[in-house]
Amino acid sequence: MSDEQVIEKTGKTIDEWIQILTAFDAKNKKSNDVVAHLQNEYQVPRYWARTLTTLFTKSDGRAL
Repeated sequence: MSDEQVIEKTGKTIDEWIQILTAFDAKNKKSNDVVAHLQNEYQVPRYWARTLTTLFTKSDGRAL
């Protein structure tokens, strides 16, 4: 998955989403709560909210 794809679908880079999820303390929340946060606060489509949550989990909160 490229930054270009993520920007096209969500308006932000992967690193920007990691920063947002770090600030949200996503690593200490249930994945469904993180997905809901992205959908409700940032209007991220469900597929992309789930994808970003998975990427965040795999990155362990570090920039990719």
